[in-house]
Parts: sequence; structure tokens; C-alpha cells
Amino acid sequence: MPILLFLLDTSASMNQRTYLGTTYLDVAKGAVEVFMKLRARDPASRGDRYMLVTFDDPPYGVKAGWKENHATFMCELKNLQASGLTTLGHALRTAFDLLNLNRLVSGIDNYGQGRNPFFLEPSVIITITDGNKLTHSSGVPDELHLPLNSPLAGSELTKEPFRWDQRLFALVLRLPGAATPDNEQLGSVPTDESAVTQMCEVTGGRSYCVRTQRMLNQCLESLVQKVQSGVVINFEKTGPDPLLVGEDNSAESTRPVSSFNPQPWHSCHKLIYVRPNPKTGVPVGHWPIPESFWPDQNSPTLPPRSAHPMVRFSCVDCEPMVIDKLPFDKYELEPSPLTQFILERKSPHMCWQVFVNSSGKQNDLGQPFGYLKASTTLTCVNLFVMPYNYPALLPLLDDLFKVHKLKPNLKWRQAFEMYLKTMPPYYLLPLKKALRMMGAPNLIADTMDCGLSYSVISYLKKLSQQAKIESDRLIVSVGKKAPQETGIKVKNHSSALSLAHRRDYKQLLQGITGEGPLRLVDINFKEFAGFQIALLNKDVKPQAYRNAYDIPRRNLLDQLTRMRSNLLQTSQKLIRGQDEDYLHSIPVAQMGNYQEYLKMMPSPLREIDPDQPKRLHTFGNPFKQDKKGMMIDEADEFVAGPQNKKRGNSGDSSSGATLKRRRSMSPLLRRPQTPPGNTNHVVGKSPTGIQGQQNLIKPIPQHKGKTLQATWDELCNTLVTSVFVSVFSSDYGTILSLLQQVKGPPNVKRYFIQHAIKEAIR
Repeated sequence: MPILLFLLDTSASMNQRTYLGTTYLDVAKGAVEVFMKLRARDPASRGDRYMLVTFDDPPYGVKAGWKENHATFMCELKNLQASGLTTLGHALRTAFDLLNLNRLVSGIDNYGQGRNPFFLEPSVIITITDGNKLTHSSGVPDELHLPLNSPLAGSELTKEPFRWDQRLFALVLRLPGAATPDNEQLGSVPTDESAVTQMCEVTGGRSYCVRTQRMLNQCLESLVQKVQSGVVINFEKTGPDPLLVGEDNSAESTRPVSSFNPQPWHSCHKLIYVRPNPKTGVPVGHWPIPESFWPDQNSPTLPPRSAHPMVRFSCVDCEPMVIDKLPFDKYELEPSPLTQFILERKSPHMCWQVFVNSSGKQNDLGQPFGYLKASTTLTCVNLFVMPYNYPALLPLLDDLFKVHKLKPNLKWRQAFEMYLKTMPPYYLLPLKKALRMMGAPNLIADTMDCGLSYSVISYLKKLSQQAKIESDRLIVSVGKKAPQETGIKVKNHSSALSLAHRRDYKQLLQGITGEGPLRLVDINFKEFAGFQIALLNKDVKPQAYRNAYDIPRRNLLDQLTRMRSNLLQTSQKLIRGQDEDYLHSIPVAQMGNYQEYLKMMPSPLREIDPDQPKRLHTFGNPFKQDKKGMMIDEADEFVAGPQNKKRGNSGDSSSGATLKRRRSMSPLLRRPQTPPGNTNHVVGKSPTGIQGQQNLIKPIPQHKGKTLQATWDELCNTLVTSVFVSVFSSDYGTILSLLQQVKGPPNVKRYFIQHAIKEAIR
């Protein structure tokens, strides 16, 4: 999972404008978005993790860390503002500490146990800055310095603040502000001469001097190609140079001529690619790169290691050794002068052994742990990592399987035990695992330890716990805003009195204004006793009608027109000091922030009738009701099909409009599906198809066993029930109480029913 950390310069100098009309900060934001689009073309980008760090003082510089998602990253990127100092050193230290947060918890550094290239978190730090002078609160430094005191637990175990799988790249913006440069360079982009360039080269990265928008796009495409899974290693030549191709093996040709004339391939600081397993997506390996010290069980501490291991290669040609079923690790080298020199020799069947100084018991070059070899097709150079001192181990294992048939004699066991004593103890576990894969699981006893003392093991466990606590603390602090400063205090470095307290203050003032002779010797222009520079409070809403300093320069003429119309207004509708345009003006970014508007509204009054359903005040439809709290007429839910209703003054006898079903309609307005057993409500229909403007509903009673009064009373109750259920379908208690009150002669009920029908139709 590659980690892409963007370190953006938010100093005040990033507000300068380019020939494009945008500021440097806008160019940096656009570069981040373009990089993400270019990176999204690669299918391997699905596991990318993006982080955002600025030049703000820690811990406020981390805008998006380990727990923030892509939406938070983009939101923080758009909200960045340039208003600080160019504290590049502190920002880089914050970025490295953020990346190293979980390394002690996960244990991928494997301190004291060898370096495993397949335990890695490939990280690319992309810094976008303007390359101006470095500034901080104490002055203007000439060189880039990273703070040595890190709050991260276990940082003392590595000499440098970075690790071997972390590389720094810098985009130094040098875009002019006047006009487009005519002589635009084509081809490779040169490195910049700022202070960050050396830091990039130390980590295995590089810087880019960007002068045009086209060069910026070219640099972004190059950076996308730099996102590779791998670790950086220092390769240095040891011993004499190899024989040139075609030379004989004479004494003159073997003389180490290059000791006086160093070549570029003698020392390379390059990446080795650690490819993930295609099936699991995780790198798989077996053998570590040895430490540069021999583990001592009596030592209470571990010596600090360098971030990049120093691997020395001997130019003596050897034959590559390998036996069946013995695992080995193969890593491809990044193109460099070393790989070019090896490929030009065109010897794919020969190899150069690699060593690590002081890795054995004796403080010397140590024993070989692998070799460099060109591929058979001469397209690349690979680093093969084998067991430590493999020239001594491989013949023993070959004899074990082919000669002794897994039944070694005493002489073989003695030779194998002698080999184990010369091997670093942290190789025991991978060697035992490899022998188990080969079919010889019982050659190494389980009682052999890893070589670390008890105090070192307990110290590493303690560091892991502290790192977990520090990780949780930093994750919580991500996204917090820095407290608003009231002002910048100007220090007084002189002990003399202020100019205002001098007796000859008037003469000095006349000299400054030109009314008298100026005496520059007596004036100290660097003296500011007790002064404090006020800062703009961005939380205070600008008052353009009351404070002239709140008016931007580009809006002076428009504001003057508004103030003139406000002064001459005769209407009292608007507040003095405001106009209609000002009252309804709101930034575009805040137009959809309805929740903040609701928070500022006063709390609503309680409902008059608590039994009424509460309405949901949702944005866009404040009249939407909560259907969960409403009572629904079950009879209306299952009634479907069109209803026919007669229209007045209709000339067509068959004209019956098909109406949509409404919940407010009475059961008499619906076409009955099955007639009831003892009643039948029929919709009125004239034989000729013509009906005047009469009542919409004409009930025809079909009861023969009941009196007319009883049928009318039953019909009244049915109508009242259906109408009130349809109209006031929110409170059954009120409906029932109203129905109980409808008593008396038929004319009263008839009047009540007509009134209810009018309400329903309306």
C-alpha cells in the first residue's frame, strides 16, 4: 500500500501571482489534483493512502493523516491558506514522524534482527514550495536543519529521521509573474538549487525546478512513475576494479587503477524494487540483509543504525550458486551507473558478491550474503539475497541431500555447527524455516536464541507500547485548528530609550519630515519598544459600512455607491448601515450549509396540540410529514383502480373522466368492486347522459326492510366518518368526539354533512 504524503508550503510568499493569473498556492493545489488523476490510471492505485501536511506549527500542520478519508483530504486541500513562515525543517520532521508512527507497533523495522526488504511501507513525500529563503521565529537560516528532538518513541534507534522506504521529491515553483518565458526548455527538467535539493538526494529522491505550466505537467507525470514499491540501498565498490572485456589476466590489468580515479558506478544510492506477490498483493521474502554489527547478548542497548544499509560489492567474478528447493530472494535494481556498467560487460553468467561491513564476529568486511548478477537477457541487474555465508552453507546442504540422504555423519554435523557459530543468530529462524521447506526440519535445535539480551527485548516491547499511545494521541490531534493569535510582539533588542522619550525629539522629527537637517547617526531605525503588530481576525464578520479598513481595494467604488444610496434612502425598511444587496449576500461555499443556519435559529415554541404529528423540517421541503407517526386508513391502502365521476354540462354520454385515487375521497365516490350484502351505493347517472349542475353525489337508497329515517341516519354516519377520516386523517380521537356530538333531527345532520362534503371537495 503506497503512502503519498503531500507537504505544501503555506508561507505568505505562496500568495505571489504567476503569469497564469493564479497564486503559487493555487498552482500547488492544482498540481495535487492533477497528480491524483494521473495516478488513478494505474490499477495499483486502489490501495494508495493520501496524507496532507502543511508548514503550520505542530501539531496543527497535519491536515489529513492515517484515519482521514479521501473526502477529508480534498476538503482540507481546498481550504488551505498561505499565511505563515517557511519552516521547511520542522514540516519535514512532522511528515517523517507521521509516517514512522506505526513502524514500532507493526515491527517492520526489525531492530537488531536484520533488515527485511519485504517488510516495508513504501512512502513518497512530495513537497511543493516556492524555494524562497527559509524563515522561522528566530531568524532566517541559510541551511536546512531538521529538529533532532523527536517526540516519537524509538526515534533514537535510527540515525536519520527517515527510513529506507521513504523518498522525498520537491517541486520548486519558479514560475514568473510578468510574462510567459519564451525560451522554454524541452527534455529533462533540471534540479533546483534550493536547500531542499540536498535533502531529496539523501533520501533517494530529487527536486524539480518548475518554470512553466508545461514543465509542471511533465514533472507530475515523472513523479507518477516514481511511485514504486522498494527500498533505497547504498552500493559501494570494495577491492580492485574488474578486468575489462577482452583483456588477459595480467598483473598490469589487475592493478586497482580506479582507486585514484573514482568512477560514478563505484558508489550508487539507488532503489531496489520489491515486487508484491501477484496472488496476495503483499511482498514475500525469506532472507534479511545483515546488520552492521554482531548482536551481543550482554549489551543492554542497541547501536543506532543508518537509514540506508551500506552494501559493498566485490568486482571479482564468481559463478552464481544455487541448489534445489533452497529459497532465495531476487530484487531488481533501479537503473543507475552501476547497472549500466554491469550490463555493458555482457556477462550474464557471472556475478559479484555483496557484503556488509562488521556483520560477522570479526570487525572486517564480513561474509557474503548474496550477489549482483545481470539478467540472462541483459535488460536489468538483480540483487540475489541468500543465506549468510552461502558459499559455506550450500555445499553442506548439497552433501546432506545427495550424499548423506538426510542422515548426516559426525563430521558433517561438526562442519554445520561451525557454520552456525559464524552466522549471525538472527539468521537461525529463517534458516530453520528454509530447512523445513526442504525436508530437513530437525537440524537446528529449538534452544538457540535470537542473540538479543533480555533488556533489549523488553525495551523494544516498551517502545512499541509507547508508540501506540503516541499514535492515538496524534490521530486525535489531526484536524485541530491553531489558536488565533492576538498579535505579533516586536522585541526590543536595544537598552536605550525610545525616540519619543528623547529631549531632541522635535528636532529629529523635523529632520525626518525635511523641515530641518537630518542626523542619521542619532537615529536607530530598528527600535520598536513595546510594539505589537495586530493580526486580522478572520472570525469577525467585516463591517463595510462602519469600518473603512474592511473594504477590499477592488470594491471601493462599488462600496461608495452603496453607501451613497444608503445615506440618501428615504424608506425605513432597511437597517441603517445596510442595503438589500448586503442583507442577502452570502459566500457560495456557505449557500448549502443549512445545518449552521438551523443552529442559529431560536428554539421553536411548543405545539398547541401535542397529539398532532410533528413535521420534518428537511431542507428543500419543510412541509414533509413523518409518515411513521401518521395514522393511515387501511381501507384506502387497498383500494385501487380508476373512479368515474360525472362532469357537469358534458355533451358526450360516455364521457367519464378517469381520476387518480385520492385519500380524501369518500367511499361513495369510488366504484364499488363487489356490492355489499344489504346496501348498494350507486353513482348517479342520467339515462340521456346529460346532467345539470346538481350535487356531485346522489345516493339512491336500496333498503326495503328499513325505514327511510333509519337508512338516512346510517348514510349520514357513513358519510361523516369517511369525510372526516379523509379530511382530518391525523387524529381519530377528535373525529370520534365530533361524530358523537352530531345528534338531533335529520335537518341538523344534513346541514353538518353538507358542510363536511364542501370541506372535503374544497
